[in-house]
Amino acid sequence: MDKLFQLKKNGTTVRTEVVAGLTTFMTMAYIIALNPNILVGFDSQGTPLWNGVFLATCIASAIGTICMAFLANKPFVMAPGMGLNTFFNTVVLNIVAITGMTFTQSFQSALVIIFIEGIIFIVLSILNIREKIVQAIPLGVRLGIGPAIGLMLMNIGFGSNAQVFGADADGNGSMFFAMRDFFGSLTASAAKDKLGTGYNMMILTIVTMFIGLIAIIALNHKKVKGAVLYGMMIASAIYWAGEAIFFDTNPFESLKTASFVPPFKDMADTTLFRLDFKGFMEIGWFTIITLIITFCLIDMFDTIGTLVGTASRAKMLDEKGNMPKMKEALLSDAIGTVAGSVTGTSTVTTFVESASGVEAGGRTGLSALVAAVMFLCCMFIAPLAAIIPTAATSSALIYVGILMLGNLKEIKFDDISQLAPVAVMLLAMPISGSIGHGIGLALITYTVIKLTQGRARDVSWLTYVLSVIFILKFFVAV
Repeated sequence: MDKLFQLKKNGTTVRTEVVAGLTTFMTMAYIIALNPNILVGFDSQGTPLWNGVFLATCIASAIGTICMAFLANKPFVMAPGMGLNTFFNTVVLNIVAITGMTFTQSFQSALVIIFIEGIIFIVLSILNIREKIVQAIPLGVRLGIGPAIGLMLMNIGFGSNAQVFGADADGNGSMFFAMRDFFGSLTASAAKDKLGTGYNMMILTIVTMFIGLIAIIALNHKKVKGAVLYGMMIASAIYWAGEAIFFDTNPFESLKTASFVPPFKDMADTTLFRLDFKGFMEIGWFTIITLIITFCLIDMFDTIGTLVGTASRAKMLDEKGNMPKMKEALLSDAIGTVAGSVTGTSTVTTFVESASGVEAGGRTGLSALVAAVMFLCCMFIAPLAAIIPTAATSSALIYVGILMLGNLKEIKFDDISQLAPVAVMLLAMPISGSIGHGIGLALITYTVIKLTQGRARDVSWLTYVLSVIFILKFFVAV
């Protein structure tokens, strides 16, 4: 193991890497069921297409992550990207409207777009073009990516991850979120009225979240290896006990009727190597080109941002802010995307939740390999992964997000050309929910400031090109 992953050189051990891999997996295990829900529909669980996407999510995530483990030897884990899967679903629905094909046929046609995107990225990675794009991002912006991702993780932890369903006095049901609807209410009475039947469950969610966070902090203070993982386990136990005691609910009820047999036949019938090139041609060339460019742009900067931000937290960047083996990491991401297209899911990208594994001590590809194995196991044990409460994963996300803010000390606050782009990025990432969009706004801000300061020569030609591309993306309607 040491020879394969250079554990001693990276100051880690097998035990630490295994714990780190499990930690990362647990914080992102939600994607296994959520991805097919988003791509196919929350009301389509159990259908052949849903089952096919479910297996594709596990397999493509494992393939991309295994490549990351052995090609780049980095502790980063991959899965179908959030945001990109929502966009993919919108594209599929538009194809249905444009061509009149069935949803399954349109889905198979849209997979061709993902396949082409992956091939393009493989070529760009081999030619070092993607690595040059990373190097074109100004050092100040690169240093600010980590803290911006930290705020994004905290926003996920307090926001979309900490949600409950409730109904008001009139019986109108809705999803409610901890930060917006509970802490955002003027008074406790107002929060109770707003959340209705979901109020008590929200209390359990918040209590679980903070107990898990405090446990992680306390364990880390005691230098306990795997503090994040153990904190999540404590939080899960609190949540399950709360369900049983206060809601008279068996948290493991779903396991009684759960099936542990992977639906391989459904995958073979619907998504495995089911790229529909004929249906793809019916979309129209202008639309095809626009969609490919959009997917490539968002995925590229989401991946770059995650790699740079997480590597910065793990102190994997050199004095120039570059990450060793960036080419191999980007190539792994591209291979994951191609694997996703041929198995049946949207763009596979490096997950920001990898930061939780890094914080648990993960420094090599061994932790990524552990997470990849867990994804493959989930084809058989998905029901077990599904019972991990999101409140427990929120504890980890918030904790890691807090720690990533520490990199702000590297920013030169007296240099407005560094401070302003980072400030914009800190706001843009959590609000837009897109790492790529945050970087794009930071690049535009940096370039404009340098021009107004009469320091145009400080900006590389590639930074100018990237800034113009993002301006076109944000402001030119197509």
